[in-house]
Amino acid sequence: MGALTLGCGNFGGIGSAPAFFGQGEDEREAFALMDAAWELGITSFDTADAYGGGRSERWIGRWLAENGRRPHVTTKVFHSVVGDPQDRGLSRDRILRQVEGSLERLGIERIDTYLIHEPDPETPLEETLDALRQLLEAGTVGAIGASNVDLAWLEEALAVAPITVVQNSYSLLDREPEREVLPFCGERGISFTAFGPLAGGWLCGKYRRGEPPPPGSRMTLRPEPYLHLDDAAVYDGLERFGDAAEQRGVDMPTLAFAWLLSDPRVAAVVAGPRRPEHLDPAVAALELPLTGAERDRLASLFPR
Repeated sequence: MGALTLGCGNFGGIGSAPAFFGQGEDEREAFALMDAAWELGITSFDTADAYGGGRSERWIGRWLAENGRRPHVTTKVFHSVVGDPQDRGLSRDRILRQVEGSLERLGIERIDTYLIHEPDPETPLEETLDALRQLLEAGTVGAIGASNVDLAWLEEALAVAPITVVQNSYSLLDREPEREVLPFCGERGISFTAFGPLAGGWLCGKYRRGEPPPPGSRMTLRPEPYLHLDDAAVYDGLERFGDAAEQRGVDMPTLAFAWLLSDPRVAAVVAGPRRPEHLDPAVAALELPLTGAERDRLASLFPR
């Protein structure tokens, strides 16, 4: 089965959205989440330079220094750390500048995995990859990869740089990677990491047909990526999925994680908890292997 990674995108904000810088989990809560993850054996942390306006990296760095622990750290580059819409992208000079900021905030000499957060149509791909390759050859980063990319980007990138990690959204409610990217990564030996395993809380069962979303939920704070799920067929699938989880004696989040972790093409799954107890389903899923047939039956509960 795949492994678990602690997603730190809610530390001091909600992802890279400037409107939420300073919100999300505060530093004390972030430390509690990192403590809990480490004690559960989760020793890989995922962040980005712009998460929380730099707070996520900074708090991870403080936690590393205070605890003397060294998880595998993945961070990303593209968005502005200060929320400046003009300060973004993947030009060579910007990448080389941004990586220094990440190293300083994290308080480390080497980033284990460095990803582009999304493609930059305004910068030639070869320029971006030359910068990443330079960091790799200098030992500044241990591996390079990409998030939110499609097959065309990957095929072009692999012709000029050793991309070894892909991180894309993947869940029972987002099966897009199965079309091209996931098979390609499997064939090429590229490590595929799934983020969004619970589809913004939809696979937790927190959103009910005909009812307003719970206060403070993702659908009240940043609903845009999930508006298409407010659909009768999705609610039907969620009800059937809840029954399937009950039959196995687990909750819906545990079964959703198990579905991902049981895919041999998935190297890791990013769990982004809001509270330490939210890690329990992800860890429980490690003990719930599913056969290919079981995975197919669960997938069939939802519309494609």
